[in-house]
Amino acid sequence: MSTVTITAADINKLRQTTGAGMLDCRKALTESNGDFEAAIDWLRKQGQKVAAKRSDREAKEGVVIAQTSADNKTGIVLCVSAETDFVSLNAEFVAFVKAIADAAISSNVNTIEELNAVQIGNEKVADMVNDKLAAIGEKIAITRFERVNAEYVASYIHGANRMGVLVAMNKHAYDAGRDVAMQIAAMNPLAVDETSIAPETIAREKEIAIEQIKAEGKPAEMAEKIAVGKVNKFLKDNTLLHQPFVKDNSKSVADYLKSVDAELKVTAFKRVALG
Repeated sequence: MSTVTITAADINKLRQTTGAGMLDCRKALTESNGDFEAAIDWLRKQGQKVAAKRSDREAKEGVVIAQTSADNKTGIVLCVSAETDFVSLNAEFVAFVKAIADAAISSNVNTIEELNAVQIGNEKVADMVNDKLAAIGEKIAITRFERVNAEYVASYIHGANRMGVLVAMNKHAYDAGRDVAMQIAAMNPLAVDETSIAPETIAREKEIAIEQIKAEGKPAEMAEKIAVGKVNKFLKDNTLLHQPFVKDNSKSVADYLKSVDAELKVTAFKRVALG
């Protein structure tokens, strides 16, 4: 029995994250003693289709910019959040965020803290953000900053600056870089391949799969074998190289890269999205 108080706000947060019903969310939180991550796992173990929880999703509104250095060896993607789409869609605000992105590239920064300290003209970025907040009357902030370095980095902005993608590759490949960036935007993989996924994540998926199988009434001795198949499907669906290529589902992304250049590899990627 839960020893913590489960509030309506807690239940609503879990509903928004998972898409599960109110009563199921209440029970999940109760069974998990208020632990949010454990509640998500509890719902999944009951066989519920839970919406994917992605760290790349931050603010509901704002502007995301992805861009590279002139030599395409460094890429950055940043999100400046806002409260309404009135601000997000404003050309002046987009230009403001683009200026911050330009400064991030030219100053070779690695973190939000370093970016906030960069001077644009006579003013620090942090002060510029505060001035913009005061001028528009909405809470705005730099909420995400990612950077990659590689022999070649491709960048892609999807929609009205609502998503930015960076793809790090081992050699220059403009068209392939854009194709893979669009793949990442559309299919939202967790990692490049299975070696890039933390062992604890794979173990967690296996545990959830075993509980799902048991909940379906299948014998325990079958659970391990079926769970391995479920984990393999999870890896295929959620790792970039194993996903079907969106422009040609008859081949995987790995197959597509080989068709371009047998030595071409994706070494990393970053995806930042609003919503």
